[in-house]
Amino acid sequence: MSDIQQAPRTRRALPPLMSLTEAAAARLRTLYATAHEGEFLRIALSTKGCSGLSYDMSFVKAPAPSDEIVKDHDVTVLIDKKATLFLIGTTMDYEQQTLSSQFTFSNPNEKGRCGCGESFHV
Repeated sequence: MSDIQQAPRTRRALPPLMSLTEAAAARLRTLYATAHEGEFLRIALSTKGCSGLSYDMSFVKAPAPSDEIVKDHDVTVLIDKKATLFLIGTTMDYEQQTLSSQFTFSNPNEKGRCGCGESFHV
């Protein structure tokens, strides 16, 4: 028998599943306090567009048993468990422009987007 002992392997910590910018959190606080009081934003992925995947957001009354719960800036967002592997490390932002406003995603797992920006692939 060998007297050589191997040091335990250290695992690199995973980045958070999703984080929110202050702008996204502020917009969600407003939505949660007004039109969507008592609801949560649920983020999933759907098959759509020319690149394959698209962010699908909906408001729900309660988390599904399989939802991941993300809390950031004192705001709760639900993530569909089937989307978690595709969203690890993603940052959600809220952008306001002259004629439009929208939630946007900076996803380090994306390998490309379609020309119109509607879908992405990993």
